[in-house]
Amino acid sequence: MKILTNNVFKWLLVLIGTIVWSLTMVKSGWIYSYGIGFWGANGHDGVWHVALAESLSRGSFQLPTFASLPIQNYHIGFDLILAILHKITFIPVVNLYFQITPPILALAIGLLSYAFVYIWRKSKIESLIAVFFVYFGGSFGWLVSLFRGQGWGGESMYWSQQSISTLINPPFALSLITILLGLIYLKKYLEKKTLFNFCLTALFLGVSIFIKVYAGLLVLTSILIVAIWQIIRKKDYFLLWIFLVTAVISMFLFIPFNKSSVNLIVFTPFWFLESMMAYPDRFNWYKLYSAMTTYRMGRIWGKAILAYGLAFVIFIVGNFSTRLVALKPLLQKPKKLLTAGPIEIFLFALILAGIVVPMFFTQKGTPWNTIQFFYYSLIFGGIAAGVVVGNFIESKSSSFTKGLIITIFVLLTIPTTIASMGYYLPEKPPSVIPTNELEALKFLSQQPDGIVLTYPYNSTKILGGHSLTPLYMYDTTAYVSAFSDKDTFLEDQTNLDNLQYPWQGRRNSVESFLTTLNISSARSFLEKNNISYIYWLTDQHAKLGAKQLGLTQIFQNNNVTIFKVN
Repeated sequence: MKILTNNVFKWLLVLIGTIVWSLTMVKSGWIYSYGIGFWGANGHDGVWHVALAESLSRGSFQLPTFASLPIQNYHIGFDLILAILHKITFIPVVNLYFQITPPILALAIGLLSYAFVYIWRKSKIESLIAVFFVYFGGSFGWLVSLFRGQGWGGESMYWSQQSISTLINPPFALSLITILLGLIYLKKYLEKKTLFNFCLTALFLGVSIFIKVYAGLLVLTSILIVAIWQIIRKKDYFLLWIFLVTAVISMFLFIPFNKSSVNLIVFTPFWFLESMMAYPDRFNWYKLYSAMTTYRMGRIWGKAILAYGLAFVIFIVGNFSTRLVALKPLLQKPKKLLTAGPIEIFLFALILAGIVVPMFFTQKGTPWNTIQFFYYSLIFGGIAAGVVVGNFIESKSSSFTKGLIITIFVLLTIPTTIASMGYYLPEKPPSVIPTNELEALKFLSQQPDGIVLTYPYNSTKILGGHSLTPLYMYDTTAYVSAFSDKDTFLEDQTNLDNLQYPWQGRRNSVESFLTTLNISSARSFLEKNNISYIYWLTDQHAKLGAKQLGLTQIFQNNNVTIFKVN
């Protein structure tokens, strides 16, 4: 197994992982013959980040899809970095987001995962296998899908995305980098207590909350537990100071944009377990779901505990898959945790917290958003699994045995990655901005600054599942703001829900504007809300005509008409 300790193999693994991860992103955002294509979740999530980064690059801290109100309840760290890179390099935000930053993030995560494990464990084999799990860790959804005759899919059958989809959520990917850097300097600080190591540990861990709130909360919880652990075991207060400085940095970055975010979290115990069993696009074992809810509502607690316990085991085993070996040392020697070091305690606390939080809490607007806490459990569970498997391999003297162990883990782990690539590699994307709309959006981007009124999203027109679906019919997105370089009055209702903006009132006012025959009322709406432009597609219009509304047509093609409000 000398090949595993060869640096060439390390770079080969990191290169393959970087390419595989980047394939989920790099095809999106390019201009094709039919317009700009978006694969996978990029038609919504990617467009949202482009809109936000474009707005920040204009020096605005207002929400681009809900004009005139400031950004709230959101971690803007990644988008702010994207905006700064755009201003420095003049590379379009859309290309930075889809083509430039993905391979950089993927490469950095692979190298830092290797560096962290090697600094911590001093083992090249453990480091390499940890990197393998970070890049290719998958669920057992493919096994269930295969058994049911549904092909090789099932990445998120147990609710959580797996490693292959990391870059679809760039703030998550960037937060992994800050956490890994924080752990690297924490290990260095434990070996050599210098001010430099102290400051970098607190800085990297503290800034995580600015990039991804879920990461920051897990980091603060974990470092506090480590600090208390060290005080109890060794009367060592050094880590408490790291926690306090990390907390100060976190609060300084968190509070300005998240003053009301505490109201976003709702106590809804076991929502993920129930919905995982009930939803057709998840595990879908309706009999168990019925038993769970019947026992709970009937207060038959003994049977309820068994039913929910079974669902929890399915959730954990299904999601962790081969990474479950990370639990081996704990299950074999529970007392070993009592003598564990700070790094081990940090990882254990982070993994455990990432499991516990979504078991009891969901988020207003989009309940399943809190599953993102669990993403960190999977990534760092993968790192722990790499240590366990690597250590086991090193204990074997037979090359055949070592090779067999590696082969088994690879074959059971990578099907999720292979199956999920099917969403990102088809020739035609599921969603697009058609060429005619691109022409209109480019024209609008060249006009003086002003708020754009778009037609309300109509969910009855959604055409999900078809290829080349125009974004306005595919989902409620931020595409007009993202590609017109303007703030819009009302766009992307999904994210407005997530961030708890009162968008329904605006929607009602827009619908009233479209249907009213009162000229004074309609013009008052435009004036009151500082509407400068109206962006309508062919079949979109108000009951009142352009002259009655005081509009001047400034652009028209086969698909789009743009009006200037006089």
